[in-house]
Amino acid sequence: MKFLVGNALSPVLSEALLAAGYDSRHVRDYQMQAAADVDILARAKVEERIVVSADTDFGTLLTQSGESTPSAILIRRLGDRHPSKQSAILIANLPALEEDLMAGAVVVIDENRVRIRRLPV
Repeated sequence: MKFLVGNALSPVLSEALLAAGYDSRHVRDYQMQAAADVDILARAKVEERIVVSADTDFGTLLTQSGESTPSAILIRRLGDRHPSKQSAILIANLPALEEDLMAGAVVVIDENRVRIRRLPV
C-alpha cells in the first residue's frame, strides 16, 4: 500500500510507515502543505496513494465525489495525539484494513473503534 500523509499530521507518521515497509510520502515532500484538499486527493489518485489525515474534509469530499478512489484514513481523537501513538495504532490496523482500502474506502480510526465505509457511497 502507498500513502500520502496530510499536513494535519506529523511527517513522523509518514516516516513510521516507511520504516514499517510501506511506501509513504508527506504532503511536505511535494511542497503541498498549503494545497487545497482537492489537489491533495488528485495527487493521491494519480499516484494510487491512500490519504492519511486528521482532516474530516477528505471523507466528505470522497463521499460526495461518487468515485471509489482514492481511499482515505482519518485519524481522530487518539488520546495525546502523539505521532508515535498514531503510527503504532495505524500500522497495527493496516493488515485488517488492506482489502477495504484497496477496493476504495473511508476509514476512521479513533481510540475506541475503527469504522469503514466503502466507496462509492
